[in-house]
Amino acid sequence: MASSAASIRTAPIRPLAGLAALIAKPFAAIGGFLVRMMDGNDRVREVEKLNALSDAQLARRGLKRENIVRHVFRDMVG
Repeated sequence: MASSAASIRTAPIRPLAGLAALIAKPFAAIGGFLVRMMDGNDRVREVEKLNALSDAQLARRGLKRENIVRHVFRDMVG
C-alpha cells in the first residue's frame, strides 16, 4: 500500500499577504469615510443652492421646495 502522505501538496505560505491586508483595512475604511463625507458636503451645497431659488425657478426645473432634499438624495432614498 502506498503512503498517502507523499501525495498531499500544500499551498505556498504567504504570511505577509495576510498581514498586508490586515494593515490595509483601516486605511480603506478611513478613505471610504472621507469619500462619503465629501459627497455629503456636495449634496448639502446642492440643497442650499436649490433652496436659494424662487418657487418659479424651482418649478421650471420640475421641483417643489418640499421635494428638494428628496431630489438631491434620490439615489440614496428608495
